[in-house]
Amino acid sequence: MRRFATLLLAGTIAVSALATAAYAENPMVGGAAMYANKTIVDNAVNSKDHTTLVAAVKAAGLVETLQGAGPFTVFAPTNEAFAALPAGTVDTLLKPENKDKLTKILTCHVIGAKAMAADVVAMAKADGGTHKVKTVGGCELSLKADGGKVTVTDENGNVANVTIADVEQSNGVIHVIDKVLLPKM
Repeated sequence: MRRFATLLLAGTIAVSALATAAYAENPMVGGAAMYANKTIVDNAVNSKDHTTLVAAVKAAGLVETLQGAGPFTVFAPTNEAFAALPAGTVDTLLKPENKDKLTKILTCHVIGAKAMAADVVAMAKADGGTHKVKTVGGCELSLKADGGKVTVTDENGNVANVTIADVEQSNGVIHVIDKVLLPKM
């Protein structure tokens, strides 16, 4: 009987460990929990590292789109990434008369599919190290996986590092990046 109880306990622990691994929580972003059952916008508004991105999404009128069914992969630049742009750039882009330009920039951070980091790595490997992808804004991004790091290069050659990968959302996935991706204009 004692042996049965020990085996039962060991089996319960093993199943529990597998369940925990299978249902790993999303990474924290900007000091906030990210919930896989919420949309991209619903989660982003809670990240203190993405207040500029959220303001830009609102100014561009993209809230409803990014709350839609998706699936979307969003490369989400941090506040620091926006701050690294030339002085006054963000304030200028947030003006109503620049809505089209802002929309173009933001939609160049969005792919119309759900691509987890493992997918990006597999696609890059299959394409000889770099995978090119079109965004919903019509830009072409180059996704590269090298040495356990994933980078995204825009049409101008600016390279963004994925700093937090695989933040699952109900309508896709977010990968946090350290630079703003810019289309050729």
